[in-house]
Formats: sequence, C-alpha cells, structure tokens
Amino acid sequence: MRIRISLSSRCVEQLIERLHRAYAMGQLRLVKRIHAILYIVEGKSVDDVSTTLDLSPQTIYNYLAAFILKGLDSLVYQRPAGRPPKLTKTQRKELAKLIDDGPEAAGYDCGGWNTCLIQDLILTRFGVEYNPHYIAEWLKNMGYSYQKARFVSDHLADVAPEQQEWMDKTWPELLRQAKARDALVLFGDECSFAQWGSLSYTWSRRGHQPLVKTSGQRRAYKVFGFIDYFSGAFFYAAHTGKFTSESYQAFIREVLSRTRKHLFIIQAGAKYHTSRAMKEFFAAHTDRITMYQLPRYSPDFNPIEYLWRNVKKQATHLRYFPTFADLTKKVDEKLQYFADLPTSIKGLLGKYCETLGEVTA
Repeated sequence: MRIRISLSSRCVEQLIERLHRAYAMGQLRLVKRIHAILYIVEGKSVDDVSTTLDLSPQTIYNYLAAFILKGLDSLVYQRPAGRPPKLTKTQRKELAKLIDDGPEAAGYDCGGWNTCLIQDLILTRFGVEYNPHYIAEWLKNMGYSYQKARFVSDHLADVAPEQQEWMDKTWPELLRQAKARDALVLFGDECSFAQWGSLSYTWSRRGHQPLVKTSGQRRAYKVFGFIDYFSGAFFYAAHTGKFTSESYQAFIREVLSRTRKHLFIIQAGAKYHTSRAMKEFFAAHTDRITMYQLPRYSPDFNPIEYLWRNVKKQATHLRYFPTFADLTKKVDEKLQYFADLPTSIKGLLGKYCETLGEVTA
C-alpha cells in the first residue's frame, strides 16, 4: 500500500537535521522513525519501508499518524522511569555468538560488523537500546577488538590433512635430522616492495584522513629471503627483475657460498620453486641441500611472512618514493637493519614454532 504525503522543503530539511542529530547521539529507534517518514515522502510503499527498516507495517502507520498530528514534536522518545534495561547474562552469551557468526548469519546484507549494526542487532533481538559508544566499550570488555580481516584459502578444509601431517610428522622429523647434522633450517620466501608505497593504520586528527603522496610508478623491488630457525640469521638478495627459477638458483648459490653447513630449505609452492629446472637443481645438490615443501595454501606456516610484514611496516608503509632509487635505498636499509637483529627474528620464529610444539632456545 502506498501513502502519499507532501512536505515543504523546509520541513524535509528539519527532518534531515533531526536525523543527523539522532545518528550523532546513537538514537537508533529515532533514526528508523525519521527514515520511515522520509521514505514515505519519497514515494516508497509501506511494505518496502517495512522490509528496509525491519519494522512492522503497523509501526510505520503509527509513526505517520503521530507525525501528521504533532509534526516534529512527535519525534521524541521519553525514557521510561527507573534504570534502563540491560541484557541478561544469557542474552550477552547469545549476542556474543551472533557476533562471532557474522552479520550475514544474523540477516544483514554485509560482511563486517560496526557498532551501529550491533546496536541494531541488540535492539531488534532483545529490545534493548544502547548507545554505540557504550557498545564499543562493552565489546572491548568482552574481548573483542576492531580488526582488519585477512584472507584464507577456500581450499583450507582440503589441505587440513596435509597441514596436520606437517605439524605432527614432517616438521619434528626435519628438526631431528637438522640437529643431527648441525644444519641450517631455512624458511624461504620472496617479497615485492612497490614504489607507489603501501598504506596502513596511523593516528590522525578526526575528520582529517592521512594523505600519502605517490608517484604512481608501477615498479617494484624484488627480494629473496631465508631465515634460519636456529640462529635467526637472515639471508637475502634483492634485484629489479622478475622472480624466476634462474634468479632463485642464483640466490641459493649465494647462500651456499656463505656457509659450509647443510641446508634444509623449506619453501612454498610458487612455480619458480617447483619448476623442472628447480627439481634438477635440488637433485644436483643433494650433498648440500635437503628441500621440503610446505603444505599447500599455508602462508601462516612460513614465519618469514612475519618478517616481510615488519620490513614493509618500516620501509614502505605511509612513505613517499619519488624515484625508484629512493625505494631501493630505504628497503636496503631496513633489510640490513633486520639482518643485524637475529634475536628479533628468532622471536618471530619462536611465536611460529610454539604452534608446532617446539620453542626456540
């Protein structure tokens, strides 16, 4: 059913002004009430508004009747006498589960929570209205924090057996052999550092989003890296070309030239790691190298990933590089900085290896 209501432009402006104030004060019920009136004024049907705002049609009719009779004076909610209602212990547990399951499971057409959405969830499910600022504090006290999500492979369930095999059998056996041979256990990976920089969180004045200049140059500085499980030693080689089997072999040869120890190399599944050329290379160097492949889709199993994040944080986050030389100079500085801090790198390894039942000394 459609109801036609015409308002003066001044009245619409006053409604919008009230709406902004309601948003600022976290008055969710009033926000919905004003939106309902504005939607009807725009020509939407009662059924459409009911669906959009998750209100019953009768509630919308009541809002309209009150507005016709009292105008802007109807847009007031009297707080009932006594203490405001609170969620019970059972309701808090139910709310926590709803939050953990995500907004889509709760019926919202989005993928991430914010305090206003949780405010609506509490009001809709439990009939209790909290201010968003209070909800933020409540979430912190309940052990929640506002975090950036990360991607995980949709093949994760398929590789779970491989990961379990790695954790229970492969890694302990690898470690036993390496200790027996006094070898290096090298976790390897590559990283690209873009000249256009990288963005990150930082503190800034409200209403003033940090701005970072960028040259827009689509060039990147490429770095191969190994970190040793036992010592925290960091081997790296930077170049400006592409990652290939040939450049990977050159890096490994450089590492071989810097130590007489046997190398247990643990690598991910990049094509230039697993190519025919690399298989032939490893087969020709079995006297110096034992290669292990990490489980598929398992970047969290490679602790050098944590090191790359720290290098990027210091070298490129929120920085401007007008020339490629500026980028390479800064990245080289930070690579050497971490190479001089093996204890810090061992800390990253320790955090990783605790999950595999082995803590670094």
